[in-house]
Amino acid sequence: MGFLTFALLGLALALLYNFYQNTFNYWKNRGVPSERPLPIIGNMKGIGNKYHFRDINGRLYKKFKGTAPFAGMYLFFKRVAFIMDLDLVKQVLIKDFKNFQDRGVFNNARDEPLTGHLFSLEGEEWKAMRHKLTPVFTSGKMKHMFSTVVQVSEHLTSTMGKYASAAATDGGDVEIKELCTRFTTDVIGTCAFGLECNSLADPNAEFRSKSRMLAEKPRHNQLIQAFIVTNGRLAAKLRMKVMRDDLHEFFLNAVRSTVDYRLKNNIKRNDFLDQLIQLRAENQEEARRGNGIDLSKGLTIEQMAAQSFVFFVAGFETSSSTMAFCLYELALQQDIQQRLRDEIEKVCEEVSNGELTYEAMNQMTYLEQVLAETLRKHPIVPHLQRVASVDYKVPGTDKIIEKGTTLLIPVHNIHHDPEIYPDPDRFDPSRFEPEAIKARHPYAYLPFGDGPRNCIGERFGKMQAKIGLISLLRHFKFGVSDRTEIPLILATRNFTLNTKYGIHLKVDKI
Repeated sequence: MGFLTFALLGLALALLYNFYQNTFNYWKNRGVPSERPLPIIGNMKGIGNKYHFRDINGRLYKKFKGTAPFAGMYLFFKRVAFIMDLDLVKQVLIKDFKNFQDRGVFNNARDEPLTGHLFSLEGEEWKAMRHKLTPVFTSGKMKHMFSTVVQVSEHLTSTMGKYASAAATDGGDVEIKELCTRFTTDVIGTCAFGLECNSLADPNAEFRSKSRMLAEKPRHNQLIQAFIVTNGRLAAKLRMKVMRDDLHEFFLNAVRSTVDYRLKNNIKRNDFLDQLIQLRAENQEEARRGNGIDLSKGLTIEQMAAQSFVFFVAGFETSSSTMAFCLYELALQQDIQQRLRDEIEKVCEEVSNGELTYEAMNQMTYLEQVLAETLRKHPIVPHLQRVASVDYKVPGTDKIIEKGTTLLIPVHNIHHDPEIYPDPDRFDPSRFEPEAIKARHPYAYLPFGDGPRNCIGERFGKMQAKIGLISLLRHFKFGVSDRTEIPLILATRNFTLNTKYGIHLKVDKI
């Protein structure tokens, strides 16, 4: 008995050693430059605690850039091709997109329907959903939603006025990020769910409290969250979930009840949910095929809820962060802030008699430059991720990226490369003047990704951020207070870019 136990233990150790050798010597055995990984965690030491993805990516980028088109790294057990060459970035996102269509992120629509959204779908399911949703985000549809966003921005202005007055009375300042988040929560809640969220009027309003819980009260601890983010397909096979059950039910029921109410009362609105309702065929039940997504007969309510949910989550957090980082940079550079304010007033006066219109917004070229530089210096997502669907020979080399390998494109680190953007920590909108853009590699700027799988909501996200910024800059001047951090202290827990202690600015009424 003792011998058998010893033999089994020896076999287990041998298998474990063999697994370790095959897994963590993968890149070394293929002559690809890589860091020595640690058991189990690979190159992820300190993730979510001491380091953020941008820090780990930055270490690899500095170490290996220029030595090869890509380096090897390990996200826990998963092998990753770390792409540094911008020509290879173009191949992956555009020229050879058919080989790198999927992201390989978590999607467990069977147990957690809200995860079956456009961002995470793969293969034919992604193609079908992207085809269905593309018409929802045209410039014409954005123009329809413009007035709704402007109405919410008026609430933003009045709420900011109250906070500015209170701050002036007690010599304090205003925490900008939370207010921007309440604005975008109201915008997306209205456009994606057709509901008046009232977050600006009440910081504890239901939608804002639920969205806050998504970030602050996750289902799992940081290590398990990092595992799900980096090993999405394996996590799905293990039938793991990412959301708390009560939050999942809240967002699912919000869509279900709103759709039912609109259909019963024949209510039409120019919003995202209205577009989804139009896409759904009457025989929606026939759309179900096992656990997959068959869109040939239309959308199910779960699929509609999943698309509304990702629109909400991706839209409110990214746009509010962009607005807040932009106002922070403008507070530090008063000349840029005043130049932008002057353009806003001049264009509104010349185009629409002082009113903010869709046409006026689109003629604000300096605003576009300021927003682009904000997203260059503060890209909300640290990297893009793709998965190779075939063995792929890297052009100009003898190296093969094998089928099933994850590819990582380090957006934050490309945006902060001093060889591409001199003095990268300096906020300089002139980087996005036409001649400067023309002189740079076209894939040196990737805040929304690129190619067929770029961010479908880019137009909407930029529109709501611009409307919010225009409304605020026409009524307020932003400056540095005693609590303004220079530089900002960034959080390590969130995947997306966030500050640890908010963004505090002095706000004066104009």
